[in-house]
Amino acid sequence: MFAVLFGLIALELPIAFALIASALAWLQFASPVPMSLVVQRMTSGVDSFPLLAIPLFVLAGNLLNVGGIAARIFEFAVALVGHFRGGLAQVNIFASLIFAGMSGVAQADAAGLGTVEIKAMKKEGFDAAFAAACSAASAIVGPIIPPSVIMVVYGVLAQVSIGDLFLAGLVPGFTIGFLLMAMVYWLVSTGRVHAPVTPRASASHLGRSFVRAIPALSAPVILVVGLLSGVATPTELGAITVVYATILGFAYRELTPRKLYACIAETFVTSGVLIFIMAAAVPFGWAIAVNNIPANLAASMLELTTNKWLILAMINVMLLVIGCFMETTAILLIAVPTFLPLIKAVGIDPVHFGLVIILNLLIGATTPPFGVLLFIVQDIAKVSFGAVVRAILPFYVPLGIALVMVTYWPDLSLWLPRMLR
Repeated sequence: MFAVLFGLIALELPIAFALIASALAWLQFASPVPMSLVVQRMTSGVDSFPLLAIPLFVLAGNLLNVGGIAARIFEFAVALVGHFRGGLAQVNIFASLIFAGMSGVAQADAAGLGTVEIKAMKKEGFDAAFAAACSAASAIVGPIIPPSVIMVVYGVLAQVSIGDLFLAGLVPGFTIGFLLMAMVYWLVSTGRVHAPVTPRASASHLGRSFVRAIPALSAPVILVVGLLSGVATPTELGAITVVYATILGFAYRELTPRKLYACIAETFVTSGVLIFIMAAAVPFGWAIAVNNIPANLAASMLELTTNKWLILAMINVMLLVIGCFMETTAILLIAVPTFLPLIKAVGIDPVHFGLVIILNLLIGATTPPFGVLLFIVQDIAKVSFGAVVRAILPFYVPLGIALVMVTYWPDLSLWLPRMLR
């Protein structure tokens, strides 16, 4: 079954069809179960209320992108941190920290806010490849700070509270942002990167940009307050964010009926692809469970060591390697049912493990040869893929430090949900 899966992926068959075909191959040649089970499992696998949050957050991100929100956030970030050493590179990361509380999808951050950031950095004299690399690295923060589509998927697969996952991502998300800003500061200070100086904004300009950005900044505040107070579920908060983003877009006169239709159409495509991949992974995951692969894997790794920290290190290495060659959602759908029994057996909190696996997969989205974020920013910046890869190499250091911190310091992610629980 795995041979069929990886063979079809090597032939560049879309991952959803590769998952279905591999499950069908196993049913045909190694199981007495009828092949109609695949359709039944696909249907039941996506019959989940929390999954409604996915199209809602995707739609909210699309509306915020076209509604003039990204430009106002970037303007405020320039006024606030543009004079730091690193100039617009620091603004790039800081703006992503703010925008992360709205989009929930790394690709939306890279394509929406990244377009504004890369254009501004190139205009100021930054190297185009460095601008693209900085945007790709900062886009990782998007799915770590709530809302997060990938956290919704993990929460459904692992049967853990999506609200706890959202809260667990707040502190690690800001930690990653500050580590990336520190790397930019070091690169500029040592002369490895040329960063044009941005003059400090006057108090009046800072005040005006803040006032212009207040409605945009209110979106993540509404979301976080809703989570902390427990007045709404993540799915309901997604619906509230969509309504708020729509009203804001029309109030700014940036959103038109034509653009609204385009946002909805794009949401259908994005969500449809994602949900179809999830549905296709359900029969594959069922076949994995029926063949006792998770139990056998757990037994094999526990024979090597019972130390949960060593087990996490081995899982990290496997995920980072696989992340170079496979799409993020596909890895998540295969890895969660495979590793979940193992991490429970050694006493690892599933919420903590969720942050570990999600950060691994997001780092994979920035690694060649198939890092989707690299392709997005390469297209925006109009530079070669190799140039972007070379420019992003220094950013793997803060991302690696963040991964070690999230992996071996569980309280970094679990402190907030435990306190509020």
